[in-house]
Amino acid sequence: MIGLPRVHFRLTDSTNERAKALAAARAPHGALVTADEQTAGRGRQGRVWRAPPRSALLMSLVLRRLSDVLPLAAAVAVCEALPVRGAIKWPNDVWIDRRKLAGILVEGRPQEGWAVLGIGLNVATAAFPPELAGTATSLRLAGVETTVDAVLAELLRSLEGWLVAPIDEVLSAWRELDALRGEPVRWANGSGVAAGVDEAGALLVDTDAGRVTLEAGEVHLVR
Repeated sequence: MIGLPRVHFRLTDSTNERAKALAAARAPHGALVTADEQTAGRGRQGRVWRAPPRSALLMSLVLRRLSDVLPLAAAVAVCEALPVRGAIKWPNDVWIDRRKLAGILVEGRPQEGWAVLGIGLNVATAAFPPELAGTATSLRLAGVETTVDAVLAELLRSLEGWLVAPIDEVLSAWRELDALRGEPVRWANGSGVAAGVDEAGALLVDTDAGRVTLEAGEVHLVR
């Protein structure tokens, strides 16, 4: 079962680090690590994830049943669990009104048969520092009053189904939630118009020179 056993910390360095240690010690599929606060939370591209104590869902799952589209399935599950309409910025940031609500970080050792799925979701954050105020949001700021525990319960139910869903179903659901399709985007080496994702979950972009495929990296919406 997803979410059991569960280890909860009032304060830890990173739920992903704690979950990786549990995975290396043979914790079962579905083992969950949560925390009220992190001192070294991480996002994609080496970014720091910060949240006031008890204001965000901070969780990491040990997974031993792996999927080629795990990050995409997780993003779909997050959107399904929300009480408001969400969208996905490739590959797996969850947005509300083009502001980031949640981030997903997958780490692990596939050669050893395990991965850790980390999710950070802003629940009750009332304000963000100036550098994030224009790009981040929370359920509270979106007008939803709920608790971290309530969001966790809904998300675990959603993950239970989506983490084992067929790849074609995951891709179909992800495409329905695609925040970038048809929008101008840029990345380190170019720019163009996002055209969805291929069967492997890579981003397709139409450029002046033709269609390109981005398998990884950071893409920005041209606002």
